[in-house]
Amino acid sequence: MKAENISSSFDDFLQEEGLLDDANAVAIKRVIAWQIDQEMKAQKLTKSAMAKKMRTSRAALNRLLDETDTSLTLTTLSRAATVLGKKFRIELEE
Repeated sequence: MKAENISSSFDDFLQEEGLLDDANAVAIKRVIAWQIDQEMKAQKLTKSAMAKKMRTSRAALNRLLDETDTSLTLTTLSRAATVLGKKFRIELEE
């Protein structure tokens, strides 16, 4: 079986079990959290300094960096991107 078929079959399985949306959300969040964490390290920003620049609490920043916590706001993501000198983009795809 080709990798493409395995992936498709797994996606189909997740869809049938009603888990595909949650799995996608966690995957996206892991990537975003990793990107923010890597950029903070590159800029030598501590969590405390990052939270202060974002005008939020360190607990809120910890939630943003938590790979499994998918409940975050676009405002929080936008603030993090701005502090890091980046742009945040979200779009719908076919």
